[in-house]
Amino acid sequence: MKVLTSIDLPGVARLSTGKVREIFDLGDRLLMVASDRVSAFDVVMREGVPRKGEVLTQISKFWFDKTADWLPNHLITCDVPEGLPEDLLRGRTMVVRKAKPLPIECVVRGYLSGSGWKEYRELGTLAGERLPKGLLESGELPEPMFTPATKEATGHDINITCEDAAQIVGEDVFRRARDLSLRLYGVARDYARGRGIIVADTKFEFGVMADGSLIIIDEVLTPDSSRFWPADGYRPGGSQPSFDKQPLRDYLEGLDWDKRPPPPTLPAEVVGAMTARYVEAYRRITGRELGA
Repeated sequence: MKVLTSIDLPGVARLSTGKVREIFDLGDRLLMVASDRVSAFDVVMREGVPRKGEVLTQISKFWFDKTADWLPNHLITCDVPEGLPEDLLRGRTMVVRKAKPLPIECVVRGYLSGSGWKEYRELGTLAGERLPKGLLESGELPEPMFTPATKEATGHDINITCEDAAQIVGEDVFRRARDLSLRLYGVARDYARGRGIIVADTKFEFGVMADGSLIIIDEVLTPDSSRFWPADGYRPGGSQPSFDKQPLRDYLEGLDWDKRPPPPTLPAEVVGAMTARYVEAYRRITGRELGA
C-alpha cells in the first residue's frame, strides 16, 4: 500500500506545507492535498500512516456535504484536476475556494479533556469562565462551550478568552463564528452518538470571503481536528481511548526520547494500529468502507 509523505507537483506553485497538508495555487482556486504524515509532540515522524490522508479528506467531504444547506464551505470538488497525477492524488485532494482565514481557532468542547481539563483542574475555569466544582476528567460539560485559541506557527495553539478572540477578529465576526461553531458541533455530536462515537471536542477553521461572508474551510470533524471516543467504552474520570494517533503517543511515551527531532523509528504494528483507527472512524461516521 502506497504511503504518501512527500508531495511535489511540477509546474504547480506550492503555497504552504503543514504537518499533514500541502496547499498549491491553481489561480482562482486552491488545491489541498492531505498527505499520510503523522506527528506527535510537534515532531513529524519519518513513517507515514497508510490511508490517513484519504480518511481526513473523505470525512471532511462527508461533513461538508451534510451541512452545505445551512453552512457554506470552501469545497468545490474532490476530483483530481486534469493534468495532475490521478494515481498519486486520488481520494486525498480538495479543490477549494480562496478565503481569508480567521486568525483564531474556533474550538468547541462538549467534554472536559486535554488542555481544557488542565485549566479546570488548576483554576476551576474553562476559557476563563468559571465552571461548577466537582467535574470529572472526560466528563460531559453542562453545555457545549466555545473556547477559542490562537493560531501558532510553531508549537501548540494558546487558549484565549472569548473577549480576547472578539478583539482579534471583531465582535460581529466573532459572534457569527461562535454561533456557527456551536451549531455545527451540536449537529455532529448528535449524529455521531448514533454511530457509536462521542465527539468530545473539535476545532473549526473559518474564512472570510470578499463579500464579508463566513465559510468553513480546511478540514472538518476528522480524527485529527477532533477528539473522537468510542461510546461503548466511555467511562468519565480519566482519559479515554480515541480514534486517532493514540497508539503513536502511547508508544512514544514508553520510550526514552526527549520529544525533539530526530524522531524514533516506529514499529510496523504501531503504524498499523493507527491506520486501523483512522479507517474505523471513517466507517463509523460515513457508514461506508473507505474507497467504496
